[in-house]
Amino acid sequence: MAHSFSYTHYDLDMQRGGTTIEITLSTVANVRLMSHANFDLFKNARQHKFLGGVAKQSPIRLKIPESGHWHVVIDMEGHTGKAESSIKIVPLAPQKPAPRFNAAS
Repeated sequence: MAHSFSYTHYDLDMQRGGTTIEITLSTVANVRLMSHANFDLFKNARQHKFLGGVAKQSPIRLKIPESGHWHVVIDMEGHTGKAESSIKIVPLAPQKPAPRFNAAS
């Protein structure tokens, strides 16, 4: 059983936990960040878990909770029209060494 609504799928492949994904939308839409297993459930119109929800502003940022294979789906279920979308991965800031402080004399 497939979905009765169309959606745009982005395969993010393997990503590190903590990576931020920035999604830009042209209109209100549903945004779902899902693990590979949950995407399989989604494709088959089965109950699935995801991060995100109705995106009323753009861009929105979602953080990948753990390392693995991830997918983003943009869909219009419950909304009219079609959303144009784009996704970019926000680079992780390089780890800076913690500042050192000397004891005050």
